[in-house]
Amino acid sequence: MKVERISDALGARVTGVEIGSLIEDAEYKKIQQALLDYQVLVFPDQELNEVAQLKFTRWFGEPGGRLRKTAAPESDRVRHPGTMLVSNIREDGKPIGSLPDGELMFHSDGAFAKKPFRYTLLYALEVPKVGGNTMFSNMYKAFEMLPNSLKKKLKGCHAEHLYYANNGAHLPNRSLSGVREHPVFIAHEETERTALYVSRLMTNKIVEFSDKESKKILAELLDFSESPELIYEHCWTPGDFVIWDNRCLNHARTDFCPEERRLLRRTTVVGVDPLPADISV
Repeated sequence: MKVERISDALGARVTGVEIGSLIEDAEYKKIQQALLDYQVLVFPDQELNEVAQLKFTRWFGEPGGRLRKTAAPESDRVRHPGTMLVSNIREDGKPIGSLPDGELMFHSDGAFAKKPFRYTLLYALEVPKVGGNTMFSNMYKAFEMLPNSLKKKLKGCHAEHLYYANNGAHLPNRSLSGVREHPVFIAHEETERTALYVSRLMTNKIVEFSDKESKKILAELLDFSESPELIYEHCWTPGDFVIWDNRCLNHARTDFCPEERRLLRRTTVVGVDPLPADISV
């Protein structure tokens, strides 16, 4: 197994391992350490069915469920209730999966839950020729970039998250999920590093401030978190299997032609209620 860095911002490519085959404990441990070191791992040229993906997912913890109050459109197409088909493919005019079309703003999966997802694992089956890329932003480095004055101002503060808090012309969507407050600065429970925990798509406000002040502060935080030097953009190829750490990353999707098919299979790992980071400023 070989692990190679793929960008200055984050991420590594892992070759010499077949996710769908029997993997030794030593290889799993090496993968786990690489994930903590690089935050995103890309495994190219994989042949992976849902059973194998779930088996690999369980090595990292309990597979996550679907955090929604209505039935998932792919519920009769997958074995595990937590498996998501991310797809724009439609049959009889209805999507066969979730999150079908277009661009998605930066976010962290499950941020609106008490226990957000620790990891997300995504396998590419069909991808468009251009677009539909996944961008990852390093939230460790985003925290480090913040001026001390802003860190001091936000120490001990919390952000409110909900599903699609900011999605264009639509109102925040409270029908698919709950609403949850988490620390603005969280402590990764394994690496003990501090990460900024806000996103453009799911963070609604900073609760300790007025709406006007919250909007101003949040805009500043989001600009830092989406700085180009923090971002790695993954251009998908069928057979790519990617796993990332939601505790220290945000991710987004670029736009793509609606006439081209896109189908990826997502599993997740249940995490913990994020704890506030003990920062000194």
